[in-house]
Amino acid sequence: MRELMQALREASVRAILEAEDAERLENLRVKYLGKKGELTAILRQMGKLSAEERPAMGQLANQLRAEIESAIDKRKTELTAIMMEKKLEAETLDVTLPGIEPRLGHKHPMYNVLDQIKDIFIGMGFEIVDGPEVELADYNFTKLNIDEGHPSREWTDTFYFTEDSQILLRTQTSPMQIHAMETRPLPIRIIAPGRVYRKDEVDATHSPMFHQIEGMVIDKGVTMADLKATLNLVVEKIYGKGTVTRFRPHHFPFTEPSCELDIQCHKCGGKGCPTCKGEGWIEVLGAGMVHPKVLSGCGIDPDVYSGWAFGMGLERLAMGEYKITDLRLIFENDVRFLEQF
Repeated sequence: MRELMQALREASVRAILEAEDAERLENLRVKYLGKKGELTAILRQMGKLSAEERPAMGQLANQLRAEIESAIDKRKTELTAIMMEKKLEAETLDVTLPGIEPRLGHKHPMYNVLDQIKDIFIGMGFEIVDGPEVELADYNFTKLNIDEGHPSREWTDTFYFTEDSQILLRTQTSPMQIHAMETRPLPIRIIAPGRVYRKDEVDATHSPMFHQIEGMVIDKGVTMADLKATLNLVVEKIYGKGTVTRFRPHHFPFTEPSCELDIQCHKCGGKGCPTCKGEGWIEVLGAGMVHPKVLSGCGIDPDVYSGWAFGMGLERLAMGEYKITDLRLIFENDVRFLEQF
């Protein structure tokens, strides 16, 4: 039995010293010291020894176990050092090489214009508010004086979620007028930017998803002159002094009187081109005095208070600001286009 232990000592130590990786080392530990290992197999023969021989053999077996464990620990330390050295060699960094300059992005041109508009209105005492894109038909239509049967409530124009046409993707930011009048104290001066959705065909000036900026003022003595002066100021702040605008009579169910504001086409200077569809003008927003029915529906006395509201297309403002000729470029995420700004 002593000879078996001596042979195991020599074989195990040699194999451990030659182990090339941690996995091989673990396999050797199991082979020699595991429950079914070679040392255990030798110890099972202790029963054949006399009572006088057993203590000596037991002591020798413990020494052998300690020697094998020590050899394994030593080799594990050596392998760890070898692996670290190899890793350091593989990951060597030449600090004298020039670094790679990180490529920084910038704001999208549309959001640059949005920030300008926010700054302009904040400077005039307005607050910026936000609201849901998934809206109730009651807020998107009914409370805005848009009755059943109006073309804008048709499935062909609006993205509905439910068969009863009560939940939809908002078609305009105008529901924020109702939310504001129902929840905020008077007087009210707000703008509400956000995404809106309509079943429009994609072309140079239309998209099924686009952005509007809703604006509203409710106070005593507010007139159409205040609306026109404010909008002309905003347009000049964005496009510069002398920007040509025109106000056209229009009809919106939630304003009375109503108008649309156009800016002279930046591409052709009013001569007519594909960008403005030959008209020489680009429609920017619809506006008007808040309808008395809308005020009354929100608990505001139209004999005491009046107000105006507008909804402007953010993409069209960006097109005018940056001389972009096709709205589709704004949404295509083409880096070649975006890097220009």
